[in-house]
Amino acid sequence: MTGVGNALRFTRGLRFRLAFSYVFFFTILLVALGLVFRQTLSSILENQMLDTLKEEFGAVKLYLRTDAPDWWLFDKNDPDESFTVERLRRVFMLADTAGHPLQWSLTYKSIGLDPPEDIQAILKSGTPATRIRRDSQGTPYMIHSGLMVDQDGHKYYLAIGRAIDQNAKVIHDFTWNYFWLVPAVIVLSGVLGWFLAGRALNPVNSVAETAQRITHSNLDMQIPSRRTGDELDRLIEAFNHMMTRLNCSFEQIRQFSTDVSHELRTPLTVVRGQLEVALFTAQTVEQYREAMANALEDVDRLSNIVRALLMLSQAESGQLLLQKTQLDFAELLRDQVDQYQIPAEAQGVELTAELPPACIIYGDKIQIERLVSNLLGNAIKYTPSGGRVMARLNGEAGWAKLTVEDTGVGISPDHLPHIFDRFYRVPSADPEKGLGLGLSFVSWIVKAHGGVVNVESELHKGTRFMVSLPAGPVELDFHESPALPVSEQVH
Repeated sequence: MTGVGNALRFTRGLRFRLAFSYVFFFTILLVALGLVFRQTLSSILENQMLDTLKEEFGAVKLYLRTDAPDWWLFDKNDPDESFTVERLRRVFMLADTAGHPLQWSLTYKSIGLDPPEDIQAILKSGTPATRIRRDSQGTPYMIHSGLMVDQDGHKYYLAIGRAIDQNAKVIHDFTWNYFWLVPAVIVLSGVLGWFLAGRALNPVNSVAETAQRITHSNLDMQIPSRRTGDELDRLIEAFNHMMTRLNCSFEQIRQFSTDVSHELRTPLTVVRGQLEVALFTAQTVEQYREAMANALEDVDRLSNIVRALLMLSQAESGQLLLQKTQLDFAELLRDQVDQYQIPAEAQGVELTAELPPACIIYGDKIQIERLVSNLLGNAIKYTPSGGRVMARLNGEAGWAKLTVEDTGVGISPDHLPHIFDRFYRVPSADPEKGLGLGLSFVSWIVKAHGGVVNVESELHKGTRFMVSLPAGPVELDFHESPALPVSEQVH
């Protein structure tokens, strides 16, 4: 059973089927060509023989004389004429118009003299006739017959012929030699087809071998392109793109798991510590209340982290679809600035804006509001009392350009490339001022709208965020939603 199963798997393999198809069609082609060549050769030999008989039919009229003693008039001392006449009357028959034989050769008699009714029918038709006949030993002869008129105007029936057994032998030898070589050619073509099929399927085997070697630790594996632009190159390209998407998905899962374990560990430890301290040391109701209040604050922080992480995960996986509509960016920014006036005043920061009367973009209002809120909120948080925050919006060459500039603490060049990374916070910043997710949202929202975000900063002097969004609709494939930024994506 194992041998049968292996044989079935072998015959069902793509390489075997390709090679078999190649050999099968090549065999049909060889057989068809052989039959065509055989028929062509037969026709050529037959036409050559017929032309020869027609020439000899005309030559007979030069030597055949009904008034001569032996019916043939030629110079017997001339070897050429003697040879020609002997050749002409080797297979011939002469009869009158009534069909009565007058002269014939022994060879023609062995073939069989033409009956009177056949002779009269040929003479009556006025057209020479050609036919194949066999003698008593089975040798084939081509016979050409028709009307002959002598010098005196008398009409006769003349038939001459030649053996065509050599023609038949040539055709037989050709057929035998050709079809004897066909199996050898088929075997060679099978070997060649097997080799070519294996070579053509090497990329497919590479894909299969690569797929078998893939584990969770090497999802970045790629198959080199052959750069031929054929179907197999497109298969390799599709496989590599699939592996890239899988790698991104697994990276997102790993990142999510890392973020959850990293960001939830500290708050959970704090909650546990507070509850344990309250359990073992608290003696009054107020002490228990204080411990529970502190634990609730940390639980709220945990809830905020979980909500933010879930939203980021949805954004990465394409589940957070944008609900784009036409909206006035200037009016939205004006509302956000008004909302942040109170926290800015409480911080002692001057918040101003330079806005055009209107600036129309095509975007998701909720996400654009989150983008503006994060930028303004960060600018106010990290600007000391007495500082300024400026929001500026203008339209330029089909783009809506938003600039949020502050005179805050600034960001050092070492930390600037990482500020869009999730949970990244500048070490010198107050750890209580955020989760480190706001700028990650900013970068994702900008890219999801087909825009770009740039940042400039100088330590102790301030920071400038510049966001450019298209003024018209932008089509993006949200099945491949923009990945959340890493440090290399900071422009």
